[in-house]
Amino acid sequence: MPVNALYRDDFYLSTCEAVVTAVHDDGGIELNQTCFYAASGGQPGDTGQLERADGSTIALGQTKHGASKGVIIHVPLENEPQPEIGETLVLHVDWPRRYRLMRMHTACHLLSVVCPYPITGAAVGEEESRIDFDMSETIDKDEVTARLMELVGQNHPIYLQWITDDELAANPDIVKSKNVRPPMGLGRVSLVCIGKNSSIDSQPCGGTHVSETQEVGQIHIAKIEKKGKENRRFRIRFGAPGDEA
Repeated sequence: MPVNALYRDDFYLSTCEAVVTAVHDDGGIELNQTCFYAASGGQPGDTGQLERADGSTIALGQTKHGASKGVIIHVPLENEPQPEIGETLVLHVDWPRRYRLMRMHTACHLLSVVCPYPITGAAVGEEESRIDFDMSETIDKDEVTARLMELVGQNHPIYLQWITDDELAANPDIVKSKNVRPPMGLGRVSLVCIGKNSSIDSQPCGGTHVSETQEVGQIHIAKIEKKGKENRRFRIRFGAPGDEA
């Protein structure tokens, strides 16, 4: 049975109880449910800790998918203790890190609105994110920053809508990325909608995001790099231009 990935319905859920269903030879832990985001689509997996009944903890270094999207593996740091199958744990996500990644991932969506070109690559980071666009036009990074901050300041709502795998397959043009496909195979796909009635944007995405654009905070385009004749790499950082993240 696929794990119950609670984060898919509540990006702000940072703790929950879960039961250990498997422990791998390499120490990876499977649970019946989880609030830990598993690395996917350019967004890193969550870190944090698993609390045992006696108050001791198991520190996690990463969260990843297994053989399918229905399998989520919680990977402890080296030399951490192993839980028992059937043991109940309390999960604690490293919330400051998760929230920073939520803000960053949302900023990437806003950049795809300002620059409506096919996306050829992306990576979400705590300090800096990047998006590669299939574009040959020259564009000023300060102009892009100003347009991004306009969207942030307008404080548009951000929410999810769900469509079926079949609906997505019938409407492939709603996917902006050329090489990263939305998570399918679970029967439903989440659309991340920005603005009332998706007035700003709507695109399939399995990542985590904030609930309104103002939460992104101050961001700027630090650099635009030419990567080939028709490819531009945009680097997004927190803070005002010239500030350190």
